[in-house]
Amino acid sequence: MWSFFSRDPVKDFQYETSESVEAMLGLWELHQGKKKGTSDPVSVFVYDVKPNSEEQTQVAKAAFKRLKTLRHPNILSFADGLEAEKCLYIVTEPVTPLGAYLKTKVASGALKEQEISWGLHQIVKALSFLVNDCRLIHNNVCMAAIFVDRAGEWKLGGLDYMYAAQEETPVHSKGFPELDKYDPPEKTDTNASKGGVEKWSADMWRLGCLIWEVFNGPLHRSSSLRSLGKIPKSLVPHYCELVGANPKIRPNPARFLLNCRGPNGFMCNGFIETNLFLEEIQIKEPVERQNFFLELSSQLDDFPEDFCKHKILPQLLTAFEFGSAGAVILTPLFKVGKFLSAEEYQQKIIPVVVKMFSSTDRAMRIRLLQQMEQFIQYLNEATVNAQIFPHIVHGFMDTNPAIREQTVKSMLLLAPKLNDNNLNVELMKHFARLQAKDDQGPIRCNTTVCLGKISSYLNANTRQRVLISAFSRATKDPFAPSRAAGVLGFAATHNYYSVSDCAYKILLVLSPLTADPDRNVRDQAFKAIRSFLTKLEVVSEDPSKLPEVEKDVNSASSSPTGALTGSWAGWAVTGVSTLTSKFIRGNPVMGGQSTDGQPTAVQAPGATPETREGDRNSPVQPPAKPVAPSPAEDSSDKDEMTERWDDEDWGSLEEPDQSEGHNEKEDWSSGSEWSLGVTSKRKTNERTKNEDVWNADTAGNWDNEENWESVEAEPGLSKSDLARKKREERKREIEAKRAERKAAKGPLKLGARKID
Repeated sequence: MWSFFSRDPVKDFQYETSESVEAMLGLWELHQGKKKGTSDPVSVFVYDVKPNSEEQTQVAKAAFKRLKTLRHPNILSFADGLEAEKCLYIVTEPVTPLGAYLKTKVASGALKEQEISWGLHQIVKALSFLVNDCRLIHNNVCMAAIFVDRAGEWKLGGLDYMYAAQEETPVHSKGFPELDKYDPPEKTDTNASKGGVEKWSADMWRLGCLIWEVFNGPLHRSSSLRSLGKIPKSLVPHYCELVGANPKIRPNPARFLLNCRGPNGFMCNGFIETNLFLEEIQIKEPVERQNFFLELSSQLDDFPEDFCKHKILPQLLTAFEFGSAGAVILTPLFKVGKFLSAEEYQQKIIPVVVKMFSSTDRAMRIRLLQQMEQFIQYLNEATVNAQIFPHIVHGFMDTNPAIREQTVKSMLLLAPKLNDNNLNVELMKHFARLQAKDDQGPIRCNTTVCLGKISSYLNANTRQRVLISAFSRATKDPFAPSRAAGVLGFAATHNYYSVSDCAYKILLVLSPLTADPDRNVRDQAFKAIRSFLTKLEVVSEDPSKLPEVEKDVNSASSSPTGALTGSWAGWAVTGVSTLTSKFIRGNPVMGGQSTDGQPTAVQAPGATPETREGDRNSPVQPPAKPVAPSPAEDSSDKDEMTERWDDEDWGSLEEPDQSEGHNEKEDWSSGSEWSLGVTSKRKTNERTKNEDVWNADTAGNWDNEENWESVEAEPGLSKSDLARKKREERKREIEAKRAERKAAKGPLKLGARKID
């Protein structure tokens, strides 16, 4: 890089350019440069003052003044300038000459007709502004006077020979024979009548020359205009009006635009409609802006890449920052983001994404979670842990099931970037709550699935403390797919368990599932049991292999790929959006099992709630549904209910109310895809009906029961012994509390009997 201003004594003009110089057809040379300090790209037009060139210098100074004072979106944008003794400098937005731009686009095969139509629309609109609003004649419309910015938008430049409309002829001659071919025929025809010729006639002729050059290449002689070449048929009638010998029939620029915008016209297409809407987006109604952004995503595939990056993206960011577009901008925003480099993505998209996560708009939150795959690779760990995860965790406790479900799924992508505390403490706390207490079976199921998939990211202590307890709890879930997920979780993480754990804990949990009511659960249980037995047999036959078998038990966290083995690996590749699709499919029927013995589809949390199956330990006779305690009941009864989370009878809280005529098959058939914050009336009524039970069980104890160890049996005790022990302990506690209350009330007072 070098500062061409070193030729001038003025040292504080803060721009520099490269050695590459592009000579323009006219007075100026174009340099591509940047602003010192900020490195913002600019274009610099340079005019060198030569000896005996007073007239040309006056033309250059007039162009400098015109460009500085004229402001219009379709005219080259003046950014800065300097008049020195030996040079004139005009600094503009970064642009490329139209000729070079078209040559590059044609060579790459990326030039589309809709892009040309919008470019010509902009040039004609600039001419209309000059002649109708400013009463100025451009007098230099040609390929060399048109420039293209980074968004692919055409800008009108070359204001050197502009003159006022009331003047019959320009003050200065052009002095460049190469420009004579763009002059209209009446200029050289001395016999042509000047009366009645409109002031815009010459510029419209030159516009016709520009159209010919755009589609057919450089114009060498005026006679070539008679050959249409590659000019589109929809533009031919209007082109012929421009290059007609009679100057009186050449339309006003505004009229030309109107003609080309007619039905099936050359300038009537979706690309131009989108651009026109963007130009007026600030004055559009909110509903119109919402609809525009909703439809924009489907159109972006047909738009030029540069246009999306430099025109659409700024509008999307502005709409989010200052407008009320909301979640509708997310889809087009991430679609445009694919065109950005990693550095550009960090600068433009990530700050917006981080800010969006703090939004309370549910639609915004759920769309962010659904599309996290598109931007997660650009998020660094510090940003995730400090600015994103604290907002995401609120989704675990959201009343909308769809948000809870998407929050669980998002952990598959976030887990590799979470720090030790967020992953091994905070996340496990939320997972424990969801798996044990969420009223939606699919969410409990997906929580188990997600835990299995991120298990390799957990540290060794957390894995030993959490995995067996979590998957054991899942095998006691009333929802059949959750039980299957628990079994598959054991199988997927088998390398993290010691031989002792396999023999004394895991097989004891899996064995009862061989008699599970659901066929798929039984099949998975048999496979898992055979796998663990094989592992035990290997160590039994050759004890020296024990270290190798248990090498991963205390291993540090690593990539999850190695942990996904066997059937679990096939399950994992189904993707984030279908966590349970491997084992939950088919037409749902009663009992969580389809007619062909396959497991059923997960019920949509946004629809009717799933009907629970009975206790797996008592498949023939399910336990009765508990009744919510009334305010008049003894508080000790409520204390007893609080501890039901550790009870073996998990099905008791899930049983349908048969007195209400609850029909499981009917509920399943009414389910649909998980909706965005929409809950059916039946779902709302059912949830309201059960609120008393849930509140009684969890009141004041929400944080006390969110540990995974609560379902893990004590060594040496069978399940029946453990249950009996817990009942005896509760009974003693209840009796002790009753005795305390009686002592506090004092002796019983007897009433006096009335004597007749």
